[in-house]
Amino acid sequence: MEMLNPHCGVDRDSRGVVRVTICNAGSLNILSSAVTDGVREGFEKLAGDRDIRAVILAGQSEKSMIGGADIKEMAKLDQKSAEIFITRLRDLCEAVRNFPAAVIARMPGWCLGGGLEVAAACDFRIAAHDANFGMPEVRVGIPSVIHAALLPRLIGWSRARWLVMTAENIDAPTALAWGLVDKVANEGKLDAEVEHTVTTLLECGPEALRIQKDLLRQWEELPLRESVNLSIGVFGKSFLTGEPQRLMQGFLERKR
Repeated sequence: MEMLNPHCGVDRDSRGVVRVTICNAGSLNILSSAVTDGVREGFEKLAGDRDIRAVILAGQSEKSMIGGADIKEMAKLDQKSAEIFITRLRDLCEAVRNFPAAVIARMPGWCLGGGLEVAAACDFRIAAHDANFGMPEVRVGIPSVIHAALLPRLIGWSRARWLVMTAENIDAPTALAWGLVDKVANEGKLDAEVEHTVTTLLECGPEALRIQKDLLRQWEELPLRESVNLSIGVFGKSFLTGEPQRLMQGFLERKR
């Protein structure tokens, strides 16, 4: 594993699949300011590499992907330093959310608070059979903020309200039923389930996937009519990549 900095390790395979590992963050992979900055810097450094087809975001410990933000650090904050702290976390979530290639959250164990916000910013969330999820902020006197705003879009207002206002945890089957995660792996099969998703993505046109991810981000923000009309120009420009011609011709030849 190549260490981009003390808190961000990278493994890359010949297919263009990169595993980003959150390192030196304790047994629960907790987001201190230093860890947050390190992982963000890693994503920003990798974002310009067009050979990357997919990213798997993982924690160094199997106890969690990200257990949450650092309560020891947050307990010492005041208004100004609190805003600086949460801005750091926002910037990490945005680096993940705006990464050009697909990002898969590999989610064993616990995923709480700021960790769930980072996971929500990923494109796909794959959980272990015994994973648990929650937004415990209100129990320690703070609201859930920044990319918790993605939760109503993912799971609806009622379920998002339940998570952020009751602070109760939910298990993996509930998270799957709610749409908070995309897959729940059988016991011992988390990496196999992640690999299945990676393989599926690799069967798609890499440029088409980048275009599709960018479109999805715009659809999140735009009214429906604008989303529909914007897509026409994007569709046309996709033919400039050469991918449609090559992949469609291959499809037609296989059908003969």
